[in-house]
Formats: sequence, structure tokens, C-alpha cells
Amino acid sequence: MRIQDTIDALLSADAGSRACAVRDELDAQAPEDWRALAAVLAVLFQDREICSVAVSGGQGSGKSTLAELLVAASESLGRHAICASLDDFYLTRSERRRLAEQVHPLFATRGVPGTHDVVLCRRTLVAAQQLGTVMIPRFDKSMDDRYPRSQWHQVQGPVDLFVLEGWCLGAGAQPGDLLGKPANALEAQEDPQGIWRAYVNAALDGEADYSTLSAMFEFSVFLAVPDLASVVRWRMQQEQALPVAKRMGDVELRRFIAHYERVTTWMLETVPAKADLTVKLAEDHTVSELRIKSR
Repeated sequence: MRIQDTIDALLSADAGSRACAVRDELDAQAPEDWRALAAVLAVLFQDREICSVAVSGGQGSGKSTLAELLVAASESLGRHAICASLDDFYLTRSERRRLAEQVHPLFATRGVPGTHDVVLCRRTLVAAQQLGTVMIPRFDKSMDDRYPRSQWHQVQGPVDLFVLEGWCLGAGAQPGDLLGKPANALEAQEDPQGIWRAYVNAALDGEADYSTLSAMFEFSVFLAVPDLASVVRWRMQQEQALPVAKRMGDVELRRFIAHYERVTTWMLETVPAKADLTVKLAEDHTVSELRIKSR
């Protein structure tokens, strides 16, 4: 569906005018596509009284950018909005070390399903919708560990809009027969028995209950990357924005991204059918198409 057709389907003429006004108030340095999308969604969520939104997509797809713009757009409409990242709900380094020792060494690397404190994330979402002070955890990637509670964000609830961005939100488990074939060299060489990928897969619908977390959100946005090559390229661009001492080298970065290849590919196949809005991205990172889930 053409982008303008999608916007027309989402908003009335009056709401469209309000979205244009909101867009013009957003950071002019942000990409035009993202400003327009954030403004449209902010108006839509206000009109529909939507209070919780999940934004998912591959690494480098623009989740953080969209989430931050969506909060800014919502605040310009007078709503109390906050955004959080699934990254801030990683298990602590000691918890992941135990997971690596007890299940599989690949769990020493954070990011895949099974390495987040999903229960804490669910509790935080519920707390944010109630009266009182809400503590939002923070994760220090340079230290690979969660900040102490004294350094968490404090937010006054209830909030009108809670936006959570996370790459694997909305992902479901793969059928077991698809787990046998390695997705890449990392799986073939470092997980030949499939122990790691089976645990990751089980976490999506199992004890960690990512599916329950995703179901708590009233609206879901999926940023569909063109392919894995784009993920690598965009993630490399993100690395260049970091201080030299914190950047990953090319080989290190490709190995890091390989941890997420299986779930990212599976999401591209399955999530568009479930997401309320799928944003298809072009190789130049612009929005090429918007798809609304039929209701």
C-alpha cells in the first residue's frame, strides 16, 4: 500500500492536519519519513486512547529513533509519554554468566531471547500505568551489566503512552524441525548440537514468556529490514558513531550480528502478518511501504 494511502486509512482529514502540525514541531534533524510516521502514530494513539506500543525490528532499523520521536510527538499533543528499551531489561552479567555455564557458552553474549528479564519488563509496564513512582532499569553496555537501582530512571505514573522498543518483540517460536539446520557459521561451529538455538527458541513461548510480554501491548509496529546485509551495514554505521575505544571491528561485529540472524529472518517471514503496522524499509533506510493489519 502506498504510504499516503495508509495514512489516509489511519487518520481522518482533521487528524491528518493535526499530524502535519505535530510533524513540523519534531526535530528537524531527524529523517523526514520518521518524523511523519511518528506524528501520524501519535495522533492515532491519542484518538484511539492507546496507552502501550511495542516497536520491533532488526538491528539498526531505527527502533530507537522512532520511539523517541513518537514520545516527543505525543508530548506535543499533551500526553505523558515515555519510551524504554528491551536492552535495559537484560539479565545482569552474573545471571548471564550462570546461563552460559549451565546451558551454553553462547549465552555470554547478550541480546537473544532468554537473556532478558521479561518478568521485570512486564511488571514495569503494569506499574507505569498506575499511580506512583515507576523505576525504569538502565543497562550499561560498556560494562555489560545493569546499573544499580539507585541509577535507574524514575517516572511518575500513570503514563498516557508507554513505548517499548526491542528487536525481538513479537517474535514467535519456530517449528522444531527448522532448528536442525544451522542458520550460519556461528551456529554450525559453536552450536553444532543445537542446544543454544533450541533454548532461545523455547524462550520465545516458554518459561521466559516473551509472547505474554508482546501481547500486553495494545499496538505493535514492526520495522521490516530489506535483508541481513542491510542489518550489517546499518549496524556498522551505528558503530562509527561510537567512541573508537568502544567500536567493534568488522569480524567482531559480524559474529555479534550472527547471534540474531535466525530470529531476525524468522520475524521477517512471520511478524508482518501479526503486527498492527509493518513499516517496510528500503536499502537507503527510507520508508518504502506501510502495511496495516486488517481488523
